[in-house]
Amino acid sequence: MKRYELNDRVIVITGATGGLGLAAAQALRAKGAKLALFDLDQNALDRMVAELGGSEVAAGWVANVRSMESLKAAMDAAAAHFGGIDVVIAGAGIGIHGSLETMEPRDFDRVIDINLNGVWRTFHAAIPHVKARRGYLLAISSMAAFIHSPLNIHYTASKAGVWAMCNSARLELKSDGVGVGTFHPTFFKTPMMDAIVDGLCSTLVWNNHQGIWQFVALEEVISALVDTIEYRRETVTVPSRNSLVANAPGLARKLIERIGFDDESVAQAMKLNNENSTHPTN
Repeated sequence: MKRYELNDRVIVITGATGGLGLAAAQALRAKGAKLALFDLDQNALDRMVAELGGSEVAAGWVANVRSMESLKAAMDAAAAHFGGIDVVIAGAGIGIHGSLETMEPRDFDRVIDINLNGVWRTFHAAIPHVKARRGYLLAISSMAAFIHSPLNIHYTASKAGVWAMCNSARLELKSDGVGVGTFHPTFFKTPMMDAIVDGLCSTLVWNNHQGIWQFVALEEVISALVDTIEYRRETVTVPSRNSLVANAPGLARKLIERIGFDDESVAQAMKLNNENSTHPTN
């Protein structure tokens, strides 16, 4: 596949001030891209813009992926500022743990609304701009799209939904010359992961991130992300050896569950979660 040169491409990133967003912005700027940064904190965006080289090459807009109006306004403003939009990275997302039995409906709804609906809103707002340049849409999913761990039902549902949605969107937009990809890293260090690394999922369900659940370096994730955009790839896993799981989810799922999830540890995690939860169970 011919390389998609990033120099002077205008790239939108949602969730731009997070760990992945910031690292991706730095790497893409090093490739010569111009960056439209969307997030909730204007002060953080302003600091990021200054670090990246100022308003000619980077600019930030407050945008909430839970609001279509907010995203459309930011997309239009970014397109006006830079003269168009070539690539959109839907990177905003959250992660918390909780079981089907004890989770508050508002927590489930919030994760789905940000992680799944937020990607749909982002791409919907971007389509007119990206179609005009025959550009590329990339959603940050996760290996959780294929490996569905306990105490994580809202997150796995959202990431699997993103994968499915993008597979459909790719078919819809092919004739317009727009590429659509999904990016599926395994665990890597970000502030979001730091917040849950001592939780029940990390210590019991994910074996404290040893063995098949071990972290990969952020640098490896970012290198793969840049390559994904440069070659407008469809489905990318990090590390790449995880592609077998992505390509054959039905075949590999039971094997991964047997290797990765110890029944006793999962039962203990569920028991502790339910005992420590203040949520109603009926």
